[in-house]
Amino acid sequence: TIRPVRRSYYDPSSAPGKGVVWEWENDSGTWTPYDMDVGITIQRAYEKQHPWVDLSAIGFCYVIDFATMGQINRQTQRKRRVRRRLDMVYPLVSGTLPKSQSWPASPGAAAAPPVPACTCPQCLLVMSVKAAAGPGTSTLQARKAAPAPPAAPKPPLPSAGLKAPDGVAVVRSSLKPLAAQGGRRQAASTPALSSAGASSSPPGMGSGKGSRPSLSTLNRSHLQRLAIAQSRVLIASGVPTVPVKNLTGSSPVNPALAGITGILMSAAGLPVCLTRPPKLVLHPPPVSKSEIQSIPGISHSCRKTTKKQAKKGKTPEEVLKKYLQKVRHPPDEDCTICMERLSAPSGYKGPQPAVKPDLVGKLVKCSHVFHLHCLVAMYNNGNKDGSLQCPTCKTIYGVKTGTQPPGKMEYHIIPHALPGHADCKTIRIIYNIPPGVQGPEHPNPGKSFTARGFPRHCYLPDSEKGRKVLKLLLVAWDRRLIFAIGTSSTTGESDTVIWNEIHHKTEFGSNLTGHGYPDINYLDNVLAELAAQGITEESLAQEKD
Repeated sequence: TIRPVRRSYYDPSSAPGKGVVWEWENDSGTWTPYDMDVGITIQRAYEKQHPWVDLSAIGFCYVIDFATMGQINRQTQRKRRVRRRLDMVYPLVSGTLPKSQSWPASPGAAAAPPVPACTCPQCLLVMSVKAAAGPGTSTLQARKAAPAPPAAPKPPLPSAGLKAPDGVAVVRSSLKPLAAQGGRRQAASTPALSSAGASSSPPGMGSGKGSRPSLSTLNRSHLQRLAIAQSRVLIASGVPTVPVKNLTGSSPVNPALAGITGILMSAAGLPVCLTRPPKLVLHPPPVSKSEIQSIPGISHSCRKTTKKQAKKGKTPEEVLKKYLQKVRHPPDEDCTICMERLSAPSGYKGPQPAVKPDLVGKLVKCSHVFHLHCLVAMYNNGNKDGSLQCPTCKTIYGVKTGTQPPGKMEYHIIPHALPGHADCKTIRIIYNIPPGVQGPEHPNPGKSFTARGFPRHCYLPDSEKGRKVLKLLLVAWDRRLIFAIGTSSTTGESDTVIWNEIHHKTEFGSNLTGHGYPDINYLDNVLAELAAQGITEESLAQEKD
């Protein structure tokens, strides 16, 4: 496997120039350093005394909170610890790059006779790079001695107009057609490559006037363009591509898997082209206000909610009476709330409701039977909004409402299509809930709660079914069922705003996290989740009434 390498030089005022290393704690409890560019971005914000820095501008969906020294995933809200430590200062070079020298450095080394060109695949690829770079004055010294092969026709290089796919990382292919371009390789004692004092022409390449340049004359962009062009040729010719998650990251696992994959395919005689997967695309391209449209059939473009107190004037017993039938002869089975026999008194040990513990009732829709004592206790521990949900089959009686804190929901059409829905535009929903203090309906009344990751952007296709889902989501919003206050399953943070069992698509142009498109089953799945909360097309008629 042939991989390009490079050495970067950083400003003395940057993080590597000061020896500052930013690291995140992985699942095994050890610390992993961020990539150099990410560390520089974090350190720049840290030095400016910003409270946090959003890394989405450089392609990562994370927020670094300097107050808590934590990394927060904007999609999953998972939190990891980060730390800043001092290490050795990254090697710096000021002024012009030094001349490369042979090793050992001696006055007579430059006068050594030239060594025959190397014909190994690596050197042949280097010579193909040199051939595409244009004329120059310096050459590469031989890495090892080998006789030059017979001249062979030079393969055509890809035209400059070809554009390679984004993110091509490394390329390995059969280089036999390049045998005639045997070259010389330089042994350098310094990190930088520069022109050597002597110049000679590789075999089969003409006189000194047509000599090819060494890698010292190729900057980073030249090497990248050539690698991309060669990758395009491989892909166009049917070379299999292997997606690699992280070739340049700090984790040793993924690069190792990529290398092993390349070795195995190469051993089987197959050319290999390793490419990067598509990048995470959370948001659509910028949209001006003039391009935003209201949604036909839906009034307004914003919906606000405030705290709704429970209905007063009815006791729990009066509420349950509407949904129950008394059972005089209980069946010989357990109450699924207290797990005691229905023929025995209720086993509930909490605050005692004003009903006898041995009374039994049956829910009229689903016919499940419980102790009345247990049902009253369950109702008192809930939202007390006049509704009841069967603990066995989840059938909802009345209108279920939630405990979503106050906030705002915006919705409109933007002129971009979602993956898998190229025939229509996109409905964008923006939820915004500020932090605040928990009310009596919340887990810890009087205690403050956090609201991470807001505003949250969600997307639906602007199709007939997509608009239906939006209308039902508006009902769910009015009933305070979209969000709740609890413990985050990703970060472990308590007393924070969390999603409430109605999944949303928060990834616009990709589906790397599972919260994006294409997803042909999403609209049907979210309709089923809404129905589980008691929100169906019948709910739309009830809201109008």
